[in-house]
Amino acid sequence: MDLYCWRRSVENMGRILALLSLMCLGDVLGNVKISSENITRILDRLLEGYDNRLRPGSGVSVTEVKTDIFVTSFGPVSDVEMDFTMDMFFRQMWVDERLAFEGPIEILRLNNRMVDKIWTPDTFFRNARKSLAHNTTSPNKMFRIMQNGTVFYTMRLTVSAECPMKLMDFPMDGHICPLRFGSYAYTNREIVYTWRKGLVESVDVPPESSNLLQYDLIGKTLSSETLKISTGHYSVQLVHFILQRKLGYHLIQTYIPLIMVVVLSQVAFWINKESVPARTVAGVTTVLTMTTLSISARSSLPKVAYATAMDWFIAVCFAFVSSALVEFAAVNYFATLEANRMRRRLSRGSVLESIAEGSDDEDESTVSDPSVGGRVRKRMSSISEAPKARLPIFLQQGSAVPPNETLAGPSPIDQYARILFPLAFAVFNIIYWYIYLSKDTIEKARCVCACMYVPSCLSQSELGDDSGSSMRLK
Repeated sequence: MDLYCWRRSVENMGRILALLSLMCLGDVLGNVKISSENITRILDRLLEGYDNRLRPGSGVSVTEVKTDIFVTSFGPVSDVEMDFTMDMFFRQMWVDERLAFEGPIEILRLNNRMVDKIWTPDTFFRNARKSLAHNTTSPNKMFRIMQNGTVFYTMRLTVSAECPMKLMDFPMDGHICPLRFGSYAYTNREIVYTWRKGLVESVDVPPESSNLLQYDLIGKTLSSETLKISTGHYSVQLVHFILQRKLGYHLIQTYIPLIMVVVLSQVAFWINKESVPARTVAGVTTVLTMTTLSISARSSLPKVAYATAMDWFIAVCFAFVSSALVEFAAVNYFATLEANRMRRRLSRGSVLESIAEGSDDEDESTVSDPSVGGRVRKRMSSISEAPKARLPIFLQQGSAVPPNETLAGPSPIDQYARILFPLAFAVFNIIYWYIYLSKDTIEKARCVCACMYVPSCLSQSELGDDSGSSMRLK
């Protein structure tokens, strides 16, 4: 009996669950059908009599457009072109009361086909050189309409904007690259731009999106400004990306090779002054190497009219290398003078020796004065006993070790150079690196004519003309 009751209970439970499942499925299908019909009806009603040529609140109130940016890829940054490129999701939000609706759904999620049928802000990037809206595989645009008429519009863009740079501190420099955008045709009496998430979170740059090769993105600043030009006052949103250059590449490719070349040029001070070919080759080779390094270092920079920090370092290194070659020229010059002096003394001694030998065959009258003759013979004998030195080795071909020991040994100039040159180069490096590594090399933001109304700061692309660098987003 108990087993029978248990089986009946199980069968009843199964019937109840099946009935509930059918009821839920019917409700879902009914809701889907109702929602689809309602969405079509809502869209038809919204577009009925809607004029997309007029902005929301036209002639009555100011339209507020809230913006924020999500950066998917930042870079590269070009020093030669002085610009930077970024890929981003550009988001705009505004309220259009003509699009308010009532229905069972709170948000209308639509594709890009709806964008052309309603009014959208004529936002453009003021300092952009190139702008690209992605259309693969379809236009990368997202469109949302809330019940109260709030419109949320997102599009994926790639923007290349100009970044003015002062390279006087290169390669220890930093730059502030601006991105400015606003309305192309509407003044601030018609459209005002604001940051949707405030001045801190409205521009999001994830760490994985800013892995630059030559720069570190160390920060960003946001602001809202008013731009005054000949056609009126315009609301402008401004983002400053703060970049600091990485020193590692230039340290490995330029600075360390330059230091090594200078050190190698000073090794010549320890080579005998008689080794003219060796010291000449060492000096000329280091000068040519320094020239090659300086040319390669400047190849990645624009042709600016001022000297950079690297130019000063190259110039000083070139001066040290050239001075090493000039130092050997001085050593060789003074050694040659000493050799000529010695040769004249030897020639004079040979003449006196010949005179002394010829005096032995003369008559006794020439020796009548024993005091004078003794002094002459004594002097002649001392000259004849002097070592018969040859010409210096740098005036003839042969070994680096001169046969005349009186010419051997380092030059006094070389002895001073072995101490003064390395010491001076070390002091220069300490001063150079201390100055540039301790100073604030981040370039200050330039005037953007915000709230100050300074027309002289404006570029031609900001005068409201139809320039190619100012591209309207449609």
